[in-house]
Amino acid sequence: MPNVLVVDDEPGIRQALTGVLQDEGYGTETAPSGEDSLELLRSRPFDVVLLDIWLPGMDGLDSLQRIRALPDPPDVVMISGHGTIETAVRATKLGAFDFLEKPLSLERTLIVVKNAIQARRLRGENRDLKQKVQARGEIVGESVPVKALRQQIAVMAPTNGRVLIFGESGTGKELVARAIHAQSLRKEATFVEVNCAAIPEDLIESELFGHRPGSFPGASTQKEGKFQRADGGTLFLDEVGDMSLKTQSKVLRTLDEQRFAPVGSDDVVTVDVRVIAATNKNLEEEISRGNFREDLFYRLNVVPFYVPPLRERREDVALLVRHFLREFSAAYTRQARQISDEALDALTRYAWPGNVRELRNVVERMVIMNPTARMLERKHLPPLVYRDGTRRSGASEFSTLHQARAAYERDYILRKLDDHHGNVSRAAEALGLERSHLYRKMKALGIAPKE
Repeated sequence: MPNVLVVDDEPGIRQALTGVLQDEGYGTETAPSGEDSLELLRSRPFDVVLLDIWLPGMDGLDSLQRIRALPDPPDVVMISGHGTIETAVRATKLGAFDFLEKPLSLERTLIVVKNAIQARRLRGENRDLKQKVQARGEIVGESVPVKALRQQIAVMAPTNGRVLIFGESGTGKELVARAIHAQSLRKEATFVEVNCAAIPEDLIESELFGHRPGSFPGASTQKEGKFQRADGGTLFLDEVGDMSLKTQSKVLRTLDEQRFAPVGSDDVVTVDVRVIAATNKNLEEEISRGNFREDLFYRLNVVPFYVPPLRERREDVALLVRHFLREFSAAYTRQARQISDEALDALTRYAWPGNVRELRNVVERMVIMNPTARMLERKHLPPLVYRDGTRRSGASEFSTLHQARAAYERDYILRKLDDHHGNVSRAAEALGLERSHLYRKMKALGIAPKE
């Protein structure tokens, strides 16, 4: 229930406003002076303050300044019986949400209070969304390559220099781009992403520069391009190596001049955009093949960033797993999960051809598919990761092929038994063995039926 504080030295107004607000479902408190209102605001939260300008002692404008200086201040609506344009302008400059004149229209007062509460709620939602986006964009890891990457971001971000990010698919190139934007002088402006590989060649120019109606078949309305949307902020050109030569030429000209003409128009649009590009290709090889413009490469590659694959920073796997476990446990409203050392060891040994993106997907799958497991074990890993981790561990832990094979068989049989809740007959069927044969195997490998 939203709470409203009514501050007025006239008891009749305090009583009338309280009655109307309570009838609308608001919680209310009253104060006869600015000093009393500040005491109340320090003791409990309010969403809106209805504040009279003419008060004994500290007047309403001074009270407004002090209220706005509080942590997470409420929205303040000023009330005056002798209001002037000058007073209203000053109150607005000091941070007042709105201005009401006496005699009060109760209908207008309720509308203003409702709008103030809605605006406050939207600001809170926006703040929460930004925090969630920042959390998702966190570069997790304490390996030497990741520490070096974070240091490079801290140095480069506050400038306007262009950045070209290299790295395999799934390494987190977009995270690096967002981190650069978040630490830049443009952080309050827009971050706009374009995946150049996902847009058909005949539409990429329209996507980047916009178009006018009738500029090509199907263009029935005017469209604003990504460059214009990113004006004042950052434009991230992901997979820039997949851009056509024709589009590369127009992007090059836009980078040089900071202006362009939308498709089908002679009107020139001027923008102020910082461009960050990324690719999983070797652009120097693409240049030699005639697939990428050398002059565009040098325009983009002012500061090169390299994002290492996950196999080159295996010490970060455990940190990433626990980070994703927290994320997905919260996302799917599941209890916080733990993961066994054995499972972490298998995850660390896996090659991760899909890099961090693949690891994130594996952790999400484990959380979804095992809703009641508080402790995630190696048996909960997807088969490919499980087998690869087992194979790699066998290579380092056993001195003979016989020992490695026995260990693998034991782990595999245990996994099948777990899959069938210890039912030996069903496990034997899944393994393609006779029940008696499986019993002999279990005995030879030291597996008790209840293990």
